[in-house]
Amino acid sequence: MNMRRTAAHLIAMAALLASTMVQAVDGVAPNRILIGQSITLQGGSNDYGNAVQAGVQTYLKAVNSRGGVNGRQIALITLDDDNKTDVAEANAQKLVEQDKVFMLFGSIEGGPSTAVMKAANKLSVPFFGPMAGSPTLRRPFQPLVFPVRAEHREEFKALIAQAKNFGMGKVAFLRSDSEVGAQHLANVKLICAELGSELVADLPFKGDINAAQIEKLVQLTEQAGAQMVLNHGSSGVYEAFIRKSRAKGLRTTFYGVNSGSTQLVKHLGDLSHGMVFSQVVPSPWERKTSITREYQDEFAKARPGEEFSYGSLEGYMTAKALVLALRLAGPNPTREGLLAALDGARLDLNGLKAVYGNDLHQGLGFVDLSIVTRDLKFRH
Repeated sequence: MNMRRTAAHLIAMAALLASTMVQAVDGVAPNRILIGQSITLQGGSNDYGNAVQAGVQTYLKAVNSRGGVNGRQIALITLDDDNKTDVAEANAQKLVEQDKVFMLFGSIEGGPSTAVMKAANKLSVPFFGPMAGSPTLRRPFQPLVFPVRAEHREEFKALIAQAKNFGMGKVAFLRSDSEVGAQHLANVKLICAELGSELVADLPFKGDINAAQIEKLVQLTEQAGAQMVLNHGSSGVYEAFIRKSRAKGLRTTFYGVNSGSTQLVKHLGDLSHGMVFSQVVPSPWERKTSITREYQDEFAKARPGEEFSYGSLEGYMTAKALVLALRLAGPNPTREGLLAALDGARLDLNGLKAVYGNDLHQGLGFVDLSIVTRDLKFRH
């Protein structure tokens, strides 16, 4: 009997010790793992941010209903960065230092995502799934940062190549006048050289650009004889640029990256007909891929009556990748263990592979092209 009591006591002590060790890891409890997110919602007015969050919540709800990850529910603390870099960095720091989250996750927009990365590096915390195409998230190599979506460089290449195939080799690039915008410009120059196209107009703009300055950029585009224009930066500026171009009679073809594509088409209306956009997820309205079929079924069940969208599909896929990463970390996750598990990992998103090598965290390389039809739909 005494031996049984001793054995039972040892087992209880071992369980207590294991529980204490788990509790010692920030954000990890026996029945929960806490994830921190700073995302651009702008008080609910940012359509893309709201859509992304709907997709994230849909997937996490489905996983939690099936028992979570290794018996732990995934709890998400979300803060709104209002599309401001200083707020995003402060949010990330609060989530780590005060809320004690296990890791950072799921920002959107290049500026805020880069700011969250800055905090993650400072605090030595993994940052998974920034939904932005900024080159800063991959180069120079960022060992703590794990993007899922493809970067803008891959989108630029797909757009410029498509235009070249249709005889449009003279390129104009509308971009933010910033350090990140300059990096995008360097990538566009390299792509043009590789494909035999010519960058004939660099069109930088500041955040406070006015109507007269937009008119000047339109004039530069016309004088350069640009056959196609592609963009990086504010969809609002691009909308104004396209409107002025069309009013002036320019026959330039307009291309765009995925960011804000739905909002741009909605605001431009008929002026968007024929525009070509790169997309970093499959068509959310079709059932041609396994991941889209899964997303549609779960989203319709979780949010009946809400429309499918690029944003919610991207949020869903990024949350799915997060769960796959957490499963790799094992039953007693630590930040160090997560990083080790992701070194060389290939996360399978129903056939789409997010790749994380020891010198490049590529994520997905998936880029597709869509064209805006006469009824203002996206056809891939």
